[in-house]
Amino acid sequence: MTSQTANTSLSIFQQIEDCEAANKTLYKFYAAVMIMIFILALPLNGSVLHLFIFKLKFWKSNTNNVFLFNLVLADILLLFCLPIKAHNFINGERRSSDEDVCKAMLFMLFLNRGASIAFLTVTSIDRYFNVVHPGRRNLLRALKKSPQISILIWVLLLPLTIPTMLNTFECCNSHNTKNATLIKDVVDSLREVVFFTQILIPFIILVYCTVRIVNRLRKKTVGDNTKLKRAVFLVTSVMVVFSLCFLPCTIARMILLIVRVEESSEQVQDKAAVAFDGLMVLSYMDCLLDPLIYCFCSTKFKAIYLSNYFPFLVKEAPIPESSTGNAVQTDRATVI
Repeated sequence: MTSQTANTSLSIFQQIEDCEAANKTLYKFYAAVMIMIFILALPLNGSVLHLFIFKLKFWKSNTNNVFLFNLVLADILLLFCLPIKAHNFINGERRSSDEDVCKAMLFMLFLNRGASIAFLTVTSIDRYFNVVHPGRRNLLRALKKSPQISILIWVLLLPLTIPTMLNTFECCNSHNTKNATLIKDVVDSLREVVFFTQILIPFIILVYCTVRIVNRLRKKTVGDNTKLKRAVFLVTSVMVVFSLCFLPCTIARMILLIVRVEESSEQVQDKAAVAFDGLMVLSYMDCLLDPLIYCFCSTKFKAIYLSNYFPFLVKEAPIPESSTGNAVQTDRATVI
C-alpha cells in the first residue's frame, strides 16, 4: 500500500515536471472558459479597433484615443493566443509540446498582457493629471500628442518578455530544488521579479490615482462635477477589474513559489499549480472588460459606437463625425 501511494505521488510529481494536466476534466473546463472569452471578446475588440481606425482616425487625435487604440490592439493580439492554450488544455497539456510554439506563446502572452497593463496604467495617470492637476504642465500630456510614447512603451516591454520565454515558467517550476544551481536560481528569481513587478507596481499606481481623484471630488464644492465623477468611476472601475483579473493570479503564483521552495508534498504543489493555471485563465477576462470600461465609459464614444454598429438603438439620426473624428455632437441623438 505504501509503495502504491509512493508511486502515485511520483506520478503526480512527474506530471507537474512534464507540464501535464493532473486533472484533465478541470483543464477542459478552463479551456471552455477561454473559448467563451475568445468568442465574446474578439468581435467586441474588433469592432472597437475598426472604429478607432476608420471612424475616429485616432492618429489625428490629441486625446487618449492613441492610448486606447494600443490597449485594444494589445488585447486583440492576446486573444489570438487563447485558442492555442485551450487546445493544449483539452489535450491534457499545460503548454504546447512544441518548443517553438511554446516560446512564441509565452512571448505573445506576456508582451501583450504587459502592454495591456501598461496602457491601462498610462491612461489612468493621464486622467489623474487632468483632474488633480488640470493646469500643470506634465511630460505625459506633451508626449501623448505623438505616437512615439506608445511605440516606446512597446519597445520597453520587449526585454521584459525574455526571462519569461522559458518552459519552466509556463509549467510553474521556478526554484525547483531538483538539479538546482546558482545560475538557475538567479534566472528563476529574475523571471519572478519581472512577473510580480509587472502587476504590483501598476496596481499601486492605480490605487494612488484613484485615491487622489476621489479626494479631489470631495474637495470640489463649486462647478460641474459630472466630468470629475466620470473620472472617479473610470479609475475605480479599472482598479476593481485589475484586482479581479490580475491580483488573484499574482497571489496564487506567490503561494505556488512558497510551496515549491518549502518542498511541500507533491499533492500540495499540484493543487497550487492547478489553482494558478485557473486564475491565469481568469486574468484573460481583462480582454473582455477593457473595452467596456475605457471605451464605453465615454458617452460620446458609446453614442458613436451604437450609431455605427447598432443604429436601431438610436432614436434619431446617427451622430455625425467631426472632420478630425475627435469631437461629436451628442445632443442630436438619444441613445437608449
